[in-house]
Amino acid sequence: MTTILGLSGSLRRASFNGGLLRAAQQVAPPGVTIGIGDIRQVPLYDGDLEAAEGIPPAVRALTDQLAAADGLLLVTPEYNNGIPGVLKNAIDWMSRGEGLRLFKGKPVAVIGASPGAFGTAHAQSHWLPVLRMLNTRPWFEGRLMVSRAGELFDAQGDLTDDKTRQRLAEFVAGFAASL
Repeated sequence: MTTILGLSGSLRRASFNGGLLRAAQQVAPPGVTIGIGDIRQVPLYDGDLEAAEGIPPAVRALTDQLAAADGLLLVTPEYNNGIPGVLKNAIDWMSRGEGLRLFKGKPVAVIGASPGAFGTAHAQSHWLPVLRMLNTRPWFEGRLMVSRAGELFDAQGDLTDDKTRQRLAEFVAGFAASL
């Protein structure tokens, strides 16, 4: 069994990226499980908080999921042509202390959905220096940027477009096969 930890960089309930991650979970090939991590309860990184209380429980839960996963799937929105602060914050917390070793050599794929015409091209590129610094193994064999997401997802944030679902299935299968 191959296990992938998926993290969506949006906190909105009907998020396109949350919906894209749920759809990835649904289209994963047999023998592949995508677990969805929750970044909602991760506090803003604060070195004083870390010194006083250690790693917060929400972060510890994510690092436990990362430790058990064969790969990491980041599903990133694009905010102002860059990466979302909440997802970067979660990764920053996860990399503290012993968590840093969990990223070393970990295969990582990045996808995203956006209402704009360029998908999440800028955000996906902006993740590369972070992934490099964490010493991960980015997967470059496929790329998935979902453009004009408002036309492809319903009001609950669920992916309704069959063509996009097929592209997503191919992406997930390719990433899983590389693990």
